[in-house]
Amino acid sequence: MKQKINIEAKNEPRESNELPKLIGELKVDVYETEKEIVVRSTIAGVSPKDLDISLHNDLLTIRGKRHIKEEVGEDSFLVRECFWGDFSRSIILPTSVDVKKCEATFKDGVLIIRLPKVNSKTSIPVRSL
Repeated sequence: MKQKINIEAKNEPRESNELPKLIGELKVDVYETEKEIVVRSTIAGVSPKDLDISLHNDLLTIRGKRHIKEEVGEDSFLVRECFWGDFSRSIILPTSVDVKKCEATFKDGVLIIRLPKVNSKTSIPVRSL
């Protein structure tokens, strides 16, 4: 399950008289081991308090905001590749996970979310009648 995603801005739904709000899409690496699913993302310039990670059924959502500390006029940029502002990313998980054992760590601008798998296979014995 390899996926290459670029940061891009997309329009968020809005009221008819409002300008569209751009939301950045977060780049992620998602991989699985025998025991867990791991989501890894570089999120430079974000404080852990500005991150919101939620899990609803099989949908993991990461939201946050990258604050810009100084305002620079558009005509001053020579190159502009970084996205500043709100970002979001939702990932459909391929298997059930143990919500109570999930954990997220953030160090040196790298977010790592560990989602332990649940063994959802159950054998049902067949009885002879």
